[in-house]
Amino acid sequence: MLAIVLLILQQQRLTNIVGATNAATVSEPPVVKSDLGPRHQLNYQQWLDILNKEAQVAAQKPPQHLTILAGDSLSLWFPSDLLPENRSWLNQAISGETSEGLLKRVDLFDRTQPKEIFLMIGINDLIRGASDETILENQQQIINYLRRMHPKARIFVQSILPHGGEESTWERREKLLAIANDRIYHLNKQLQSIAKKQGVKYIDLYSLFSDQQGNMRREFTTDGLHLSPQGYMIWRTALQIYSQLPS
Repeated sequence: MLAIVLLILQQQRLTNIVGATNAATVSEPPVVKSDLGPRHQLNYQQWLDILNKEAQVAAQKPPQHLTILAGDSLSLWFPSDLLPENRSWLNQAISGETSEGLLKRVDLFDRTQPKEIFLMIGINDLIRGASDETILENQQQIINYLRRMHPKARIFVQSILPHGGEESTWERREKLLAIANDRIYHLNKQLQSIAKKQGVKYIDLYSLFSDQQGNMRREFTTDGLHLSPQGYMIWRTALQIYSQLPS
C-alpha cells in the first residue's frame, strides 16, 4: 500500500510540474457523459430516467473498454476530462445518493458489459444518520449483486473519504462535524475486509486524502465534502494505478 501511495503522490508532483494531461473519454460508440448544468435541478426520478437511458445506450452499442462509476456526487462531478483515458466511461452516480438508494438501482446497468466498475458510496448515509452496520450490509449486497451480474468485470470498492473537519464550509457543516473521521477510518477497515472476502479490489483513498489529523487535506476539497480539481487529479491517478494492477 505504501508503494502505491508514493507512486500516486509522485505522479501528482509530476502533474503539477508539466501540467495536467488531457484525458478525453472515448466517444465511439457514444456513451452519454454526465455533464452538469441543468442537471443540478433534477429530482431523483429524473436522475433515474437519465441514467437508465445512458445505460441502455451502452448496452445496445457496447463501447470498447466500458468502465462504470457508481456512487454519489463525488463520482458524479468527476470532470470528464480528468477521467483516465483509453476507455469509455459510464457515470451512474447521483448527487446525494446513499448505499440503500444505489442498491435499489444498481440493476439499471445490468445489460452493459463493463470491464471495470468503480464503487464509492457511504458518506451520505453517515450524514443522514445511518448505522455502520446498515452501510456495510448494503455495501456487501451491492458487491454481491455486481459480482453476480457482471462476472467478467473487475470490481473496485473505494473507501469513504474523510471530511474537512472544523475547516469545512459546506452548507450543512454541522452534519459533517457530527461524524468523526475516526469513525470513517474504522468503517473503511471493515469495508476493506468485506472486499477481501468477496474477492474484489479495495482502493484506499482515505489515506491519500487525509492529513495528520485524519481530516480531508485542504487542497483536495472545495468545502470539506466535495473535491477540488487537485483532489480529482489524485483520484484519477489512483484509478490509473489500481486498474493496472494484476487481477
